[in-house]
Amino acid sequence: MRRAGIFLRSIPGVAVLMLCAAVVAHAEDTTEGSDASASTSTGWFARVDKTQAEQPHWVTPLATTTPRLEEEFRYDFLWQRHPDGTDVVNYGGSKGLELIPLEKVEIILGVPGYISHTNDALNGWADFPVLIKYRIVAANEQHGNYILTVFLGATFPTGTNGNGAPHSVITPTLAYGKGWGPVALQGTFGIGFPTSEEDTLGKTMTWNNALQYHVAKRVWPEFEANATFYSGGPRDGKKQVLLTPGLVVGRIHLTGRLGLTVGAGMQFAVSDYRTFDHGFIGSVRLPF
Repeated sequence: MRRAGIFLRSIPGVAVLMLCAAVVAHAEDTTEGSDASASTSTGWFARVDKTQAEQPHWVTPLATTTPRLEEEFRYDFLWQRHPDGTDVVNYGGSKGLELIPLEKVEIILGVPGYISHTNDALNGWADFPVLIKYRIVAANEQHGNYILTVFLGATFPTGTNGNGAPHSVITPTLAYGKGWGPVALQGTFGIGFPTSEEDTLGKTMTWNNALQYHVAKRVWPEFEANATFYSGGPRDGKKQVLLTPGLVVGRIHLTGRLGLTVGAGMQFAVSDYRTFDHGFIGSVRLPF
């Protein structure tokens, strides 16, 4: 029964993975059956290629949202051990479909994760997240190796059985990155504002940084520092700091434009205040 439950919770992510693969395959078939020279110079994928060629070619970290613009589908698995000895598992990590509809613009449509508890809390779906990125400036490895991007994120209260926020949360974020040869630093700083009852719920400020080192062709060991500061609400004045060593491997070519990137890491709480002690992150991405 437990294996069946895990399978059912994974169905939404797997279904979107299959849909992405089918869309990419269909796009490739259409290109091959039409004027190839025109297809390679105009259209959706031509815009994606141009946009990504103008920015650094680092890999997306495990926990820190990259300032780079990506086109992919992502599915994460998160396991956390809490101070009372109970576990919480997030199937999907609320990641999802990432698209570049315009030059310098990315839209992420998250798939709500399924939250499973080992204590008396009820299992259920998390909130629905959306993120819009606008890249202010960028230079690839040959022209400076840096990037600066702004995000506007939002979560909508679609969670079930208390596995989400009671109100929508709007999160403006500044994201940055700089590379020095095989070394890259990517970071974000954002503030989450509840759309209602801010005095009761409080605001959260998150500051994430990922230091990566490019080994061989596709291997990226990394070390992240993930900090959350609470202002107002029941956690006013508290902060939580996590250290996350990890490894990301990619991009591995599958077929046509479709690739595979995988990663894994452990998170360790090092602050006095903590919502969990340690946890595991697994990530699968299908860039296209």
